[in-house]
Amino acid sequence: MKHTDDKTVDLHSAVDPVALTEMLCRIESPTYHERPMGDFLVTYLAGQGWHVEKTPVPQPPDGASGARWNVYASVTEEAPEVVFSTHMDTVPPYVAFRRDAEFLYGRGVCDAKGIMAAQIAAAHRLRALGYPVGMLFVSGEERDSAGARAANLHPKGSRYLINGEPTDNRLALASKGSLRVVLRATGKMAHSAYPELGSSAIHSLVEALNRMLRADWPRDELAGDTTFNIGQITGGYAPNVIADQAEAQLLFRLVGDAEPVREKILSLASGLAEVEFVLEIDFVRLKAVPGIPTMIAKFTTDIPKLTHWGEPLLLGPGSIQVAHTLDEKIAICELETAVDRYVQLVRHLLD
Repeated sequence: MKHTDDKTVDLHSAVDPVALTEMLCRIESPTYHERPMGDFLVTYLAGQGWHVEKTPVPQPPDGASGARWNVYASVTEEAPEVVFSTHMDTVPPYVAFRRDAEFLYGRGVCDAKGIMAAQIAAAHRLRALGYPVGMLFVSGEERDSAGARAANLHPKGSRYLINGEPTDNRLALASKGSLRVVLRATGKMAHSAYPELGSSAIHSLVEALNRMLRADWPRDELAGDTTFNIGQITGGYAPNVIADQAEAQLLFRLVGDAEPVREKILSLASGLAEVEFVLEIDFVRLKAVPGIPTMIAKFTTDIPKLTHWGEPLLLGPGSIQVAHTLDEKIAICELETAVDRYVQLVRHLLD
């Protein structure tokens, strides 16, 4: 494959990832409301000379209304060899953008609008060097990967997919899967002074959860332990009423096949609560590339839902430890390094 030498690239036409991150982060785009971000990207990328497509992403039947879409951009309508991808949506609440001499702050600066800006800047440079690259920006990653599912129905024939999540500019050797679970317990309502006349759904639910907290879960030598979080608990009416219903929302982080985890959950909840498995995303192992440091991603990405977009790699600037917090931030130097690292990675894959 013949490419232009770096020295011949017009640096005056380069994309500034810091300025672009600010532009992206000033657009609110929580999950289900990604349309303003999609509209901006369509206009921006077309103005940069990219061939741009947008495809609709369905809303959940009991969720938000209004249009939203994925945005795909390529050099031409022909298949790219490498596609950069990340997500347009963010978790709530919105945190206003600000910056100082060292960091950018605000919702999305590292998860994942700063990543998006770095990918756009890298793709712009690679296009100037003659590399056939594309970009795919999706809706819904923070909830159910709806955008990735939709995109997987319309692949472009790429050989590699470079997915962007905060990995501190390191290549992930593995990414944990996820299993979202709802436990529902039922009982019999009664006056709390006479508990023998009722049956507490909350007590049953607490016992099921306690069993799970005490249980041993699968472990992988590379990726570590299966972990889970009890994210929400609801139920009952008042302190003086025996609760006849209770519910808990759990999220498991998988380090292997989900089946043994599902079986254990069903066994531990037996006789205490009904179990509903509402979302499953696979654990994945990923490749290393010489010269780029590595890590293990304890979080879940869109990669398992983009199986038709080529061999996956996972890399992005920023720390996952500040994502989803009110203190979300990214170092300016790390953002700029990401552009170079993305270029380095593509050149290694294709040269």
